[in-house]
Amino acid sequence: MLTLALLATAGAPAKEAVEAPLAIESLLLDGAAVGSRLVVVGERGHVLVSTDDGASWTQAEVPTRALLTAVHMHDERTGWAVGHDAVILRTGDGGETWTLVHQAPEEELPLLDVWFRDERAGFAVGAYGYFLATEDGGETWTSRAVSEDDFHLNALVPVADGTPESSRNGPQRLYIAAEAGVAYRSDDGGATWRELPSPYAGSWFGGLASDADRVLLAGLRGHLFRSGDGGETWTEVATGTQATLTGAVRLPSGSILITGLEGSVLTSDDGGHSVSARRLPSREGISAALPLAGGGVLLIGEFGVERLPD
Repeated sequence: MLTLALLATAGAPAKEAVEAPLAIESLLLDGAAVGSRLVVVGERGHVLVSTDDGASWTQAEVPTRALLTAVHMHDERTGWAVGHDAVILRTGDGGETWTLVHQAPEEELPLLDVWFRDERAGFAVGAYGYFLATEDGGETWTSRAVSEDDFHLNALVPVADGTPESSRNGPQRLYIAAEAGVAYRSDDGGATWRELPSPYAGSWFGGLASDADRVLLAGLRGHLFRSGDGGETWTEVATGTQATLTGAVRLPSGSILITGLEGSVLTSDDGGHSVSARRLPSREGISAALPLAGGGVLLIGEFGVERLPD
């Protein structure tokens, strides 16, 4: 998301909700799916909402024109989006309208990802070690330090929903993908963090935690690493590409889809031990992917949104 975010510039004023034939072709960086409802965010404060699994889109009413880099939906109604100027937005109606709950343009620190454990407790992370936490659903945010370093915190990587880890009582294990080969792990729901051993020196831009111990991290020049012990040791996965990888998502089939720049799409059917690669004909950068409720995959990136070709 960070790589594609650097391509965007300041945009136009916020707009009331309208049909969005042009905005769906703008630079979009992240999305969230709850059932057939999709919420996608990107440049100029664009927030696009589909209630029919991506068949049609509406542009939401948004009180900012800052580049939005990430979105998280807790359920069909409640969600948050973050972006440049340390903007944090909240919705209570499934993304149709948004309220500005935090911004700090004077700090010149973009937020790059957001994730909530439940409807009240969540985190937002960003450049130069920027880490914000809330315990009241985003009404107030507290700045905290993950470490003494100021590496960009590019992505929050929670243990995937539906795994045994996510259904246990108590705090959830979380990971942070950062720059310079740095990754952090929390074993107490984000209260404290420790730096993990690093298998390489390039930045991570996304990842996927299949359970508490099995995690994939993706980064620069096609680098993809997997761990089966919570990030204590790592094995490199051959990708056959030097394109920067931006994220990973598990599909309903159990396969893992990894996306990247230059139209890169990698698929793994063995839990990330190996991948097969292909490129979109346009070779435009992909920032994220969403499994669709009706089958198929929605790609998000420089082209806006489009379905992954068969």
